[in-house]
Parts: sequence; structure tokens; C-alpha cells
Amino acid sequence: MSTGIKRVFLIVLDSYGIGELPDAVEYGDEGSNTLAAIVKSNKYNTPWLQKLGLFNIKGVNLDKDIENPIGSYARLKERSRGKDTTIGHWEIAGIVSENPLPTFPNGFPNSFLEEFSKRTGRGWMCNKPYSGTDVIRDYGKKHQETGDLIIYTSADSVFQIAAHEDVVGIDELYNCCEIAREMLKGGELGAGRVIARPFIGEDGNYTRTSKRHDYSLLPPGKTIMDELVDNGYETIGVGKIFDIFAGKGIQSTNKMKNNTDGMNITLDLMNKDFNGLCFVNLVDFDMIYGHRNDVDGYANAATEFDVQLGEFIENMKDEDVLIITADHGCDPSTPSTDHSREHTPMLIFGKNIKEGVDLGTRDSFADIAKTIADIFGTPGDFSGESFLQEVIK
Repeated sequence: MSTGIKRVFLIVLDSYGIGELPDAVEYGDEGSNTLAAIVKSNKYNTPWLQKLGLFNIKGVNLDKDIENPIGSYARLKERSRGKDTTIGHWEIAGIVSENPLPTFPNGFPNSFLEEFSKRTGRGWMCNKPYSGTDVIRDYGKKHQETGDLIIYTSADSVFQIAAHEDVVGIDELYNCCEIAREMLKGGELGAGRVIARPFIGEDGNYTRTSKRHDYSLLPPGKTIMDELVDNGYETIGVGKIFDIFAGKGIQSTNKMKNNTDGMNITLDLMNKDFNGLCFVNLVDFDMIYGHRNDVDGYANAATEFDVQLGEFIENMKDEDVLIITADHGCDPSTPSTDHSREHTPMLIFGKNIKEGVDLGTRDSFADIAKTIADIFGTPGDFSGESFLQEVIK
């Protein structure tokens, strides 16, 4: 069946959860609701998301639903065991993870760090869960004095290295991360991501830079991007997408400085003649606002995105489809600064897509991958249930 669709733009609003999952209590996230938290801010104003049907989604219940949304919509459950970026994106792309990636609440084993130190030629400090801004505040001065790497983790499956750019050059920092990635491949040490966290400044005034780089595990199976490439379609990444999938299935990538830049890049890509998928991650919601419990900042970032979303919608071609979703929650109003186990939204819009179809609550983020496979007529041999037939005109 020909759908008349040539390009799919899949935009992930990183951490834009819409309310706790049934098993949220198992993760310490009972009551979490990222959207409900930010809507209370006077900085929040998202008329385009509202027009697409965000507030019509089952369970949102924020008295902002409208009579005739221009998009169709659903609430998605996460089937995978986890609440992190890697697991969430893998599921969006068609891979359900039955087992969670390992976390490191007590830091990494000394035996591992001793070997890591030998291979990198540098010592280490910290080795515990920490906020990224707090860790450089507390260890930055000692790091500058000794040259030892600041090693830390979080509630996620991550091994993070913070280093001052004047002490450890970017190339060396990236090389240290590549060594760690090689060592942290599987089992109890199979961290989902190794992250370079460079910073600048002086004691009392340290600032993280935009040269962060993520080194992810290879996805353990076939993704929608792999399938599209195998069938002659193009795949384009914007933001962290290339890093999250360790480059697998992503033919070209576009780095971004922030959400606004990421959307500007996406708007520019609308002028590119391609047939396939443009996969976008907007990380500021999570990294800058969610993890720092900045409700107003998160709300304002949503408002700024919505302005660019309006520009995107107004410039869509007849053969384009837009899908907006999220990979987990990060409720900025709770005492926790970690991700939260939440439902995510799914909004779909385009000339070939019906308006106002309520797709209810879906059992997996992977329904998106299955639907994209249906759009392009590929086999879709991975997890998920397509909803294309319910929304295609």
C-alpha cells in the first residue's frame, strides 16, 4: 500500500513525561508527572502542542483539551525495564529491553578503576553518584591541582568523566572515554553510556561546555533505522541520536548546541530532498531543566519549542509526517533529580494523517517504530504494534 508519505520527522522531547506508569512505585517515582508540573508555571504556553492534541491524551487531565485537535494522539507505556535515555530510545526504535542496564549506586569497582588508570595514564577521584554541576564544584579544584579524572555516575546506567579543558584536552578526554567504553561492554559493568563532561572556569565558577560526547552500547538488535537503510531509505540524526545508537543505522548526523539550534537544524532539513527518517533528540528539557529541578526553565523551554513547532508545521510538505514523543520523564517538581518512570505522549500529524484520532494507551514505545515501518512498507521485524491503519487517510 502506498501511503503518499516520503519523510517522517520523529522528534523526541527528552524527558517530557505525562504521568506515572503503573509500576512507577517500583522505581521510587510514584506521583511523578512532568507535564503537570511544568503546566503550573506561568512560563508555560504551548498552543501548537495543544492543537496537535497533547492535552486530549488519555490520563493527562489538565483541563486544556480541545474539541478538534489537528493531530492524532496516544499515551505510551514503556515495556522495557528502565527509565533512561538509552533504553527509552532503543524502545522507540523497536527494541524492548527485558532486563535493565546496570546502575552503580556504590560507584565502580576498584579493580576496574585501577586498570582504567593504567590504560589512561591518569588517576581518578570521586567515584560515586553525583550531580554533574555539583561534582565539578566539589572536585574541580583538586582535579586542576592533580590532573586526576573526576569519575562519577548517576541513577542511570552511566560512567561519566568530568575534566577541565585546560587540564585534559578534549582529544585526550574523548580517548579516555573510548577506553572506558571498550572496558564497560557487558554483564555487571555494561554501562549504557560513557559520557565525556568537559568544563572550563576557575574554582567557584566552573561551567560545563557544549563539547559533551556520549559513547553508547551498540543496540542489541535491529532498529527501525537499520531496516530503513536496508531497504534503501535515508536516516538522519539530529542531536544525541547518533551517540545514543552508537552510530548504528544513522547515515548522517547533525550536532546541536541546544534545543533551539536543534530545531533550527531540523527546519533546515525540511529543505533537503530525502526519502526516509529524520530522528531528532532535544536534550535540554532533561539535561538542563529536569535534572536541576528547574520548573520554570523547563516550562519556558517548552514554550520556546512550541514557537518553532509552529514554524515547522507551517512549512511541512504534503508528503511529510511529524511524530512527537518522549523517552522517559524527569519531573522537576519532585525532590529527586533523576529520571521518572512515566507514560510518554505520541502526537502524529500530516496531510495524510487523520485528525483527532484517540489511539488510547499503547503498550510500548515500539509502536512508533512499527508504524514507521508500515509507512514505508518495510517488514518491521521487531517489537511493537502499528497504529498506521487507524490514522492513515
